[in-house]
Amino acid sequence: MTRIIALLCGLALLGTAQAQNYPDKPIRIIVGYAAGGGNDIIVRVMQPEMQKGLGQPVVVENKPGAQSIIAAELVARSPGDGYTLLMGPSGPMTINPATYSKLPYDAQRDFTPISMICEFPLLVTVDAKLPIRSVKDLIEFAKANPGKANYASSAGIFQITTEMFNQRTGSKFVMIPYKSSGESVQALISGNVALTIVDPPPATGPLKAGTIRALAVTSPKRHPSWPDLPTMAEAGVPDMEVPVWTAFFAPAKTPPAIVARLQKEIARVVQTVEVKERFGQMGLDPVGGTAEELRKRVAQDIAKWSAVAKAANIKND
Repeated sequence: MTRIIALLCGLALLGTAQAQNYPDKPIRIIVGYAAGGGNDIIVRVMQPEMQKGLGQPVVVENKPGAQSIIAAELVARSPGDGYTLLMGPSGPMTINPATYSKLPYDAQRDFTPISMICEFPLLVTVDAKLPIRSVKDLIEFAKANPGKANYASSAGIFQITTEMFNQRTGSKFVMIPYKSSGESVQALISGNVALTIVDPPPATGPLKAGTIRALAVTSPKRHPSWPDLPTMAEAGVPDMEVPVWTAFFAPAKTPPAIVARLQKEIARVVQTVEVKERFGQMGLDPVGGTAEELRKRVAQDIAKWSAVAKAANIKND
């Protein structure tokens, strides 16, 4: 017993020393999507300020594929030392657990929540060359052109939202998978798909350029970034509120002092003038909450999306 107590005390002292010296080398942030996607854009907006505050290089690594399962598994199996973090959006953290019966990671057990970064609505977008100017037009197009009724998706949140749309409208849009929401938007522009329900960052430029057209937002109320866009309820499709978020996670057993250091830094960064301005340009609402708030949100959303996936019979196995 004496030896066990001594060992535990030694480990506690080691953890304290690590936290006091943290960080003393570069920090990796793993993004489960290709460059140009929404989460990739968000973390690269934050990167310069994070480097300034942490005093170490912050390296963004893209590990796309398999609905971000590859990236999540990599981080889940990494040491809990604060040097490998996951840019964890709703998809891998709450949608995958709801739509896969088996995953190589447990979203609640294998990660330590750090902080929410931002929330945002999804945009219902179509190719601007198509004669579709409203959600009503979109539904009519799908029913009149079944061979062209396809949609791009790079993550579970986009898939489950579009399948909700199919379920509520009787449309039969068929998914074509892509590795990032940026690629999904490009597929829309090139005419390879008719629809993508997407996060705002990669859509902002094409919307301004007029190469894609937004029809509605999935927020409960109209969003100040797009005051002319109706909510899905206003557009005639009720019960389609899908607020989305992204956050930072560390591997399980990351020392609390390191988590607190990172949480404090993220809360600072998302409120800096530069980051808030860039987020505002992309329709993102900065959050920066506590680790415990994020833990509760993950649990709530897994329960919510599990019920939706069951009702829509969505099974990604």
